[in-house]
Amino acid sequence: MFHYPNMRWTRLQAEAMGTPQIIEDTPGKKEEELSDLARALSRAKEEFSLDGICTGALASVYQKNRVERICSELGLECISPLWGTDPASHLHRLIEERFLVSLVSVSALGLTEEWLGRTLDPKSVDELIGLSRKYKFNPGLEGGEGETFVLDCPLFSQRIEIVSSERHLSGDSGYLEITQARLSPKS
Repeated sequence: MFHYPNMRWTRLQAEAMGTPQIIEDTPGKKEEELSDLARALSRAKEEFSLDGICTGALASVYQKNRVERICSELGLECISPLWGTDPASHLHRLIEERFLVSLVSVSALGLTEEWLGRTLDPKSVDELIGLSRKYKFNPGLEGGEGETFVLDCPLFSQRIEIVSSERHLSGDSGYLEITQARLSPKS
């Protein structure tokens, strides 16, 4: 249900946006993890007078329905502005809007070790879309085929620089562990 590679570095994303962050540990057990999410959202509502949340869901009905249900139970609005967006168009728009996004996990045929740590640019987006057609996966990685990590975007006052990382592979899947990162001035 949740993104997990490199979660410890989301504190840099929050700092770069000037946004407070709440961390809630979860063992990630299917369906039980929803209680952990509800607890975190409840804390955010209490501590920050939260009225609603915004998701990045493109097509995962499974995730969208569960998050909407939790929000409804907590009296929070749930906005999913990207819902139904064509994944290929979304990837191209990320580049156009100056997002710097790195692939930090791969688990689909066609997404090999060389993709770990690769940042999205026009060439890599076209390759990713081509691979998604060939191997029949969602190019937006909505089905768990991969995970990304945002290093820079228009909301950030600084960018995240990966200082060091390690690749971990097991069969046809793997992840990039960011071992050291820091905020740097935008260039």
